Amino acid sequence: MATGTDQRKAVVLLSGGMDSCVSTAIARERHGPSGIALLHAGYGQLTEGRERRAFDEIANFYAVGERLIVELDHFRAIGGSALTDKSISIPENELGAPGPHGSAIPVTYVPFRNAHFLSVAVSWAEVIGAGAIYIGAVAEDSSGYPDCRPEYYRVFQDLIRVGTRPETQIEIVTPVITLKKSAIIRRAIELGAPLHLTWSCYRSEDMACGVCDSCALRLRAFAEAGATDPIPYRQSVSAGR
Repeated sequence: MATGTDQRKAVVLLSGGMDSCVSTAIARERHGPSGIALLHAGYGQLTEGRERRAFDEIANFYAVGERLIVELDHFRAIGGSALTDKSISIPENELGAPGPHGSAIPVTYVPFRNAHFLSVAVSWAEVIGAGAIYIGAVAEDSSGYPDCRPEYYRVFQDLIRVGTRPETQIEIVTPVITLKKSAIIRRAIELGAPLHLTWSCYRSEDMACGVCDSCALRLRAFAEAGATDPIPYRQSVSAGR
């Protein structure tokens, strides 16, 4: 490990999307090439297979050998989200479309999902002796998910402190939480992060649809950053939003 890097091992939650990819690049820069371990959680989402492929390709890009894949299939049984429940439609061309009964939280919100991801990450981190957990949550320019807010992670940090061994010291790191998506893209370009390997679409696994919430946010961010998105889209009408 190079001099000046954080000597702690870091667990990085890598979904395969842009934000987690850039978080991986940041963690690698801080902790060194051999200082990161990558965790991927499938949760019964519509694009689970495509996101797993993105995880594998990004992990291979960075030559990370220490990986953990978990399947949280109970989210499909719980339902309540357009990402896991086929009876709920994913909105098209409706960035920030309200959820059920006019809720400000969109239908693509998966109830309390990030707590499940973090719980797995904390368990693994405690076993392998990691001192940091990186998660690519974004609050500034996202779909308004409540489990992407900074205060959520401050509270979870307290939970780790009281719920692990007395000698365990694990810090939650949210390196992109205050950034706009366009700033995340600029940071990715600076770090040489493999955005061409990432997957953001909520609806499709063969070619990004270009009209779901996630595609719309991504296309808008690339436009604001003055950069070209390296992945193809079936439609790209949201680019001008």
